[in-house]
Amino acid sequence: MPRLTAKLLLCSTLVAPSLLSAQDSGGPITELDEIVIFGGLLPTDLNTTGTTIDVIEQDTITRQGIAATDALEAVPGVAVSSNGGLGGSATVRIRGLGGPYIGARVDGIDVTDPSSVQTSFNFGTLTTGAVDRIAVVKGAQSAVYGSDAIAGVIEIETWRPAVDGLSGHAQLELGSYDTHSGALSLGYLDDRAELALSLGRVATEGFSARVTDDEDDGFEQNNASLFVAYRVSDAIRVGLAGLWSDGTAEFDRSETDSSGEIDETRRGLRLFSEIQTGAWTHELNLSYFETERFDADGFTRDFTGERDTVSYLARGDLSPNLALAFGADWTEERSDLDGDDADASNSAVFAEVKSTPNDAVELSLTLRYDDYSDFDGQLSGRAALSYRLSDATTLRASAGTGYRAPSLYERFGPYGNSGGLEPEESRSLDLGIDHSYGTRGTVSATLFWAEIDNLIGFGTTSDCLPSQPFGCYVQTDGTSTTRGLELSGSYELTDRIRLFGAYTLTDAENDGDRLVRVPRHDLSLALEADVTDQLQLAVNMTRVADMLDGFGTPTRLDDYTLWDLSARYDLTEKASLYGAIDNVTDVDYQTVRGYNSPERTIRFGIETAF
Repeated sequence: MPRLTAKLLLCSTLVAPSLLSAQDSGGPITELDEIVIFGGLLPTDLNTTGTTIDVIEQDTITRQGIAATDALEAVPGVAVSSNGGLGGSATVRIRGLGGPYIGARVDGIDVTDPSSVQTSFNFGTLTTGAVDRIAVVKGAQSAVYGSDAIAGVIEIETWRPAVDGLSGHAQLELGSYDTHSGALSLGYLDDRAELALSLGRVATEGFSARVTDDEDDGFEQNNASLFVAYRVSDAIRVGLAGLWSDGTAEFDRSETDSSGEIDETRRGLRLFSEIQTGAWTHELNLSYFETERFDADGFTRDFTGERDTVSYLARGDLSPNLALAFGADWTEERSDLDGDDADASNSAVFAEVKSTPNDAVELSLTLRYDDYSDFDGQLSGRAALSYRLSDATTLRASAGTGYRAPSLYERFGPYGNSGGLEPEESRSLDLGIDHSYGTRGTVSATLFWAEIDNLIGFGTTSDCLPSQPFGCYVQTDGTSTTRGLELSGSYELTDRIRLFGAYTLTDAENDGDRLVRVPRHDLSLALEADVTDQLQLAVNMTRVADMLDGFGTPTRLDDYTLWDLSARYDLTEKASLYGAIDNVTDVDYQTVRGYNSPERTIRFGIETAF
């Protein structure tokens, strides 16, 4: 069957997903332009946008493993630090900035937790069973996404049907640490309707998170996602996207207490409509997200975070070479920590204009103004430019400003400062070049720089209450700066052998002191070979060097090199067996001081499309 070499990407927080062109079941798959509708308010060609966007497709996600962080680590500019194994706390960093500086969306639903100390998403609990595509949008994106997008945004799309009629996808996997997972997706597609339902389960006995004991820290999670869309008429389309997950993760509470356990449930729902009126498309989104966490022996036992969002977006062409988008949204976040409630709201207006004066140039300008209920409004902007030097070579550049609003916990929690905090503010710039070797491969290089000031940290001030003798969250002196170089490429050595590579050099510091858990050197290489028409083999190498960790005076963690082997055998055109040995040489390494990482592991599975 012909391969889909250029795919329509369907994630957006403001733009409701569009239908993939319907195909006859069993017939040829039509090649489409690489159009993206995330990373901006207007659709653009993935190959010509000035914004840096990396996309991980489903086959790569499956090969890397059950944890989504394994696939993310191979992206240039992305690093992951984990407090243990699957289900534990894991922080993704984009260009040295992580946690509260990264937005996370699943099928257009903001899944960051408003009840966290800093509003963020725990990627350690994100499993790959129903995940079909992950896009990493880099650089300051507040002009598009609002707060918490200083470093970028990670957009996740679950499985969708790609052929007319009934279809589906199923996967089963077994592995080390008594790990087993399964996922089943069922869908229907025709000229008017689209339906996708995915169910999954993951369970593992795990390994000890801390190096100080040998008690296993297990994890189990059930999840489901639903997408429904119906074209009422040629001009109106309506639909919904939903998600649910429920899991339990064991963790080591301290070096002497291994009894930690946390239960977490996530629920999300997004209703959307698209209305075409002449040359303009109008989109309305209503979404709700809730996360509940329970820690029986924690300082805080019950955490509940909720978010309501209403958004409107209009977009259309002013001329053949000029497009405009504009809209507004309203968001309310709420948290409940053992009965202590807090809430805040924000209203925003935004607009984007994109100009393509000729086939070689694309320029987009985006502005957004946010009016918060508890502090001054924020104006953020972004400009992105691409210039095609030739059919093979393109220059890219983007610049933006961003901000991170203080979280509900930082304002109203036990150490909160309800009246003395303002948003952190950032500026970012990147400059890149892409070169294509036709059908054989590509190479890319990107210089990046970002700066954050007005930082929020823990300290003492007159704003701290008498009930806060140890201090509270305050605006601190200093500026965080990250700069570096990303290199990536792929090349088809022969018709059956392909080489991939990515390297990132990152210099991240705060007033001269290096930021912890940010590797200065991060290299990944992969070699794939089609041994026969049915058998594919792959070798992956990851090298991480010069990373610091620790409180007070950080010290250097040991450098490490990991080797992974994987194989896939196509039983039929739609069914495959696969297996992998991760960390083949059984390297002992840490991404967080005092916490274990997986030893040599073996996994194998079967997947099929029908």
